[in-house]
Amino acid sequence: MSAMNAPLAAGLALGTVADLLLGDPRRRHPVAGFGLAAAALERRVWRDSRAAGSGYALGLVAAAVGLGAAAHRATRHRSEPRALLTALATWTVLGGTSLGRAAADMHRALAAGDVAAARAALPALAGRDPRALDAGGLARATVESVAENTSDAAVAPLFWGAVAGLPGLLGYRAVNTLDAMVGHRSPRYARFGWAAARLDDVANWLPARLTAALTVACAPLAGGSAAGALRTWRRDGAAHPSPNAGRCEAAVAGALGLRLGGRNVYGGRVEDRPALGEGRPPEAADIHRAARLSRAVWCAAAALAVAGRLARGRGRA
Repeated sequence: MSAMNAPLAAGLALGTVADLLLGDPRRRHPVAGFGLAAAALERRVWRDSRAAGSGYALGLVAAAVGLGAAAHRATRHRSEPRALLTALATWTVLGGTSLGRAAADMHRALAAGDVAAARAALPALAGRDPRALDAGGLARATVESVAENTSDAAVAPLFWGAVAGLPGLLGYRAVNTLDAMVGHRSPRYARFGWAAARLDDVANWLPARLTAALTVACAPLAGGSAAGALRTWRRDGAAHPSPNAGRCEAAVAGALGLRLGGRNVYGGRVEDRPALGEGRPPEAADIHRAARLSRAVWCAAAALAVAGRLARGRGRA
């Protein structure tokens, strides 16, 4: 077995276990530090220009990839340090357990009938305006966020960690963080954030479809329908304005027998999205089902990432 692949596989496995047991680091999170640095740089280089935004995004992603590549080279002949660095990076960039905890907070608030608390909890999950949302709207927003972020927060970093090791882990998280910061459609970022949004679309294209496929496979583990997930993914996945999120959301809608989509308000911007699925609107209890399915999906993705890295090692032995 290649000496390179076994430590990477071990690190991916250890980092996944750390996320399962601990969730995100509670203090001095490296991703938060990257975000602060990116925000400081944005204040210096912002222009209402795609060229300026492209240089900003590409430069920061290149820095993250370069850091990962330097760590990769420094541990080329040192298996244990490589495994530990990969584990630390995997734990840092994964957000599967924290996603589940945020969904659980929302479920508890809605189950208790505390809509005000649920509205206060929504920003941890989604960027839409919670002020006009009732219990049903909050439940839908949460299920949609869990579906989409299962890919963004867990499956995609594991995918890129399996494909490209430390540079893949750090580079993907940089791309996804920049998209969250500047990739949305606002007057300030319509042009400056264009490159960050397109990079995120490209980086998530394969992981989103892997997430949908794993949702089909794991649906029975959450009491859902694999056939419904596959049917709805194939029929409705492309209707979503995002080239990636719709695949994940449609698969979850079909798996759980729900109907997602509808009107979303983001600050002063309104989006009317097509329906995904043909079931009933989500309720508070469906948040728990969606979170359970999400956990099964990203744990399956972790197993595939580890197995894939080990298989690459055997193939080169």
